[in-house]
Amino acid sequence: MSIRRRTFMPFAAAPLVTTLLARADSQSAGWINLFDGSTLDGWTIVDGFESQYYAADGAICVAEHASFPAWLRSVRQYENFEMAGEFFIKGWTDAAVYLHAPEHGQPSKSGFQIKVFHQAGAPPTAYSAGAVFPYVAPLKVNVKEGWNPFRIFMDWPALKVWINGEVVHDLNLDAAPLLRDRLRMGYLGIAGASTPCRFRSLRIRELPPKQSWIPLYESPADLAANWQVSEGKPDFQALGPVLRSAGLGHMATKAKFKDFQFQMYARTSAQHNAGVIFRSTGRGAPNAVSNEIQIHNVEEAHFPTGSLYHLKRAAYPRIEDEKWFFFQLDVRGKSVVVRINGDTVMQYDQLDNLSEGFIELQAHRRGYWGEYKHIRIRPL
Repeated sequence: MSIRRRTFMPFAAAPLVTTLLARADSQSAGWINLFDGSTLDGWTIVDGFESQYYAADGAICVAEHASFPAWLRSVRQYENFEMAGEFFIKGWTDAAVYLHAPEHGQPSKSGFQIKVFHQAGAPPTAYSAGAVFPYVAPLKVNVKEGWNPFRIFMDWPALKVWINGEVVHDLNLDAAPLLRDRLRMGYLGIAGASTPCRFRSLRIRELPPKQSWIPLYESPADLAANWQVSEGKPDFQALGPVLRSAGLGHMATKAKFKDFQFQMYARTSAQHNAGVIFRSTGRGAPNAVSNEIQIHNVEEAHFPTGSLYHLKRAAYPRIEDEKWFFFQLDVRGKSVVVRINGDTVMQYDQLDNLSEGFIELQAHRRGYWGEYKHIRIRPL
């Protein structure tokens, strides 16, 4: 894979980075602390329990029995930022810092993992300390026993990483096929891989946002503002941040879209059957001038989740009934790509209908339910 590197002046030499991380005036120049030194306020443990991630001796501690799917997540999301901190290496150490992590699903597939690893001086690989794991090797392996200062600059498409004052990544993410379609906003995280690790002096300085997403559903007010029943008698209920569907019929956006990126989190009951229809006429069932991406979590189904109905079967994504999964739909001209939890499960480049149209959510089976949240779109 060819990745175009960007040229930047280093933020600081190693002694200055170390000094900055240790200074007590971390609130200056827009920097704020991510860790207060004694509690996990501002963080939440995902799919784990209290003894796996805890605060002690001025550090966030990752216990030996902590491993994915348990990870420590910031309480809020970030888009563009500079982040700084230190991680501790002693003996075998295997951990991670997550960037742009999703609310549900595997952070390393939809977001980014910066690898924390003990092995020093080895030839760089996609598994080395500082790697964008497991895809891009660092420029060099630069870790030592004890505390290692690190700094991360994320300002899409630029991603630059320093360890011990030296640049280990200088990436243009738009030029990296395996990275360019990942989340451009998400959570920060810390994770372990069954070895102890510690982090301290964590702080962040936010940079101006660049995103231009349109929220289609975030709260009950969005249901009436952005959607209308287009066919049948579907039962769509706005339950706080969750849009719940049942019944039989379709609900369409009030606006039309042609080329776009579409994202949401979804979960369904067992054997549920539904779909996301795009470039539609706003009349429900897909026809010659619209297309449906199937939502049907049955592995042996003719068209399982992620399939372009009637045209292209998806590679079945490993998702569980009643568990949230991250759904991405990318439509450009004749091409459509579907990603589930960061994995590309379907690609097709022979779409006939190139006109703008509505996006519809389908409720296709009485007695079964589907739920959606954080539905948003970015016209291209």
